[in-house]
Amino acid sequence: MSSPLPRTATRTAAVSAVVATALAAGLIATGSATAADSTGAADSIRIHDIQGTTRISPLAGQQVSGVTGVVTGVRTYGSRGFWFQDTQADGDPATSEGVFVYTGSAPTVAVGDAVTVSGTVTEYVPGGTSSGNQSLTQITKPTVTVTSSGNPVPAPTTVSARSVPSAYAPEGDPAAGGSVNGLPLQPGRYALDYYESLEGTNIRIGSSRVVGATAHNELWVTVKPQENDNRRGGTVYGSYTSQNTGRLKIQSLAPVAQQPFPKANVGDCLTGTTEGPLDFNQFGGYTLTARTLGTVADRGLERETTEKQHRSELAVATYNVENLDPSDPQEKFDALAKAVVENLASPDIVALEEIQDNNGAKNDGTVAADQTLKKFTDAIAAAGGPTYHWRTIDPVNNKDGGEPGGNIRQVFLFNPERVAFTDRAGGDASTATGVVQEKGQAALTHSPGRIDPANAAWNNSRKPLAGEFTFRGRTVFVIANHFGSKGGDESLVSHHQPPNRSSEPQRLQQAKAVNTFVKDILKVQRTADVVVLGDINDFEFSETTKALTDGGALHAAVTSLPRSERYSYVYQGNSQVLDQILTSPSIRRFEYDSVHINAEFSEQNSDHDPQVLRFRP
Repeated sequence: MSSPLPRTATRTAAVSAVVATALAAGLIATGSATAADSTGAADSIRIHDIQGTTRISPLAGQQVSGVTGVVTGVRTYGSRGFWFQDTQADGDPATSEGVFVYTGSAPTVAVGDAVTVSGTVTEYVPGGTSSGNQSLTQITKPTVTVTSSGNPVPAPTTVSARSVPSAYAPEGDPAAGGSVNGLPLQPGRYALDYYESLEGTNIRIGSSRVVGATAHNELWVTVKPQENDNRRGGTVYGSYTSQNTGRLKIQSLAPVAQQPFPKANVGDCLTGTTEGPLDFNQFGGYTLTARTLGTVADRGLERETTEKQHRSELAVATYNVENLDPSDPQEKFDALAKAVVENLASPDIVALEEIQDNNGAKNDGTVAADQTLKKFTDAIAAAGGPTYHWRTIDPVNNKDGGEPGGNIRQVFLFNPERVAFTDRAGGDASTATGVVQEKGQAALTHSPGRIDPANAAWNNSRKPLAGEFTFRGRTVFVIANHFGSKGGDESLVSHHQPPNRSSEPQRLQQAKAVNTFVKDILKVQRTADVVVLGDINDFEFSETTKALTDGGALHAAVTSLPRSERYSYVYQGNSQVLDQILTSPSIRRFEYDSVHINAEFSEQNSDHDPQVLRFRP
């Protein structure tokens, strides 16, 4: 996640594009008339006239003057400006009585000022029109007159479990490319419409549970404590239609230098009243920008520890270590190592994702990662863990995605006192490993080896790493993956409903390639033990997972957990699955654990939670 983008030329272009789109769709008037021309008198324009009953202002692109209200919030950082609200509501629940005034520089008004504003009504799309985000109605290039000060702020609208509808959003209009922009708001029926009807309005929430830990000076709460909740305090995203309508992002209007933002973990409680204008921004959409911020009550969430494997059990884990390279502080290496030893109980095999090369993001052609891996395995040994050996294949420079110059790759760590790695020479970045029969059993042609690296499915993405291991005399095939990211997907608050998931087709092709390879192994040896694992970057209910499991070749082990415990990542207040371990049919009995040590905490060593599978081959 990044900080809000400055609104300069990009902002102007975004405004123009959304207005042009609205014009083309017939959502706003054309011509050069001002709002005064349309209504007969400039001073008759009120904020609810500007906001209108859809997501696009009926006055977008027009000049307005004499708009009155009371200032409810002032932002002096990021997107600078203020919110003001009409004290005379029109009684229509679909029209907001508040609006943001973009000043560009520090506003000269204060909360409680009665103001008269003139300017241009615009529709700003945070992140640009290509993001698919909804737009924010605002007044730009303003002239502001303060008519009095010290006025009471309009009473807040309380957002609660009772007020937010359970249905998330209407279906987008097919004639408008699936957009909801032109649809009349139904705030009593849909959550997104409800929040849109309050855009710019002074709102409040009562004590609310934290469902997204503090990061970038913001956190997420839910106003619906029973909505898809789990035992650790999160809100689980278990299907495309379980968007969790009670989630709301919280920021503070006070600059961090003046008032540090509180640290909170999932399950903590933001107690008391939190009150301020409702904004819409690029990273998460609807956001309560708090003029008054509640107090965080620590509920004592603890990091989990998995069970130690029995002597006859093989423990296999996957862990995304988030762009680890030798320039990272020793503290990060030590913390990750401690987690492997203590929280993961020193698995026999660990598939790592996002191991960077020996100089990290320095883009100089370096691809080897032996220094990164030595530093990490030394830290594990120092933490009391085994002396892990490793196997990996260096990628072609800058061909596997991720941070430019970083050359992230998957790596096998294994404990040689417990398992043996079967080395079969010849594997490199561009050579595909295959499956042959050897003494009646399946074997890899190259181990470690890459699966189908020339396949277009892996363009600018990590190629799967396959390895052949032996545990207590039985061969186990392990395939480490890091599928394409969700970058480019539209957010849940997109104006397209359902949102476009543009990254999904590549992961679908990647899943098919891995599924085909697993089937190749099973054709040679029906009883082969195969473990496919890693950062799949997709949900257990996704088409990606369906493709991985096609034909019964694999089983998604995370589905053995109760639905409320299926998650490895927290994104915008939703606890969800990205990291997975899948097993071949011969692995009938196993124990699976999503070990929650990172994603729910404000202090993280990685943004992913590791996964562990224990079974008897």
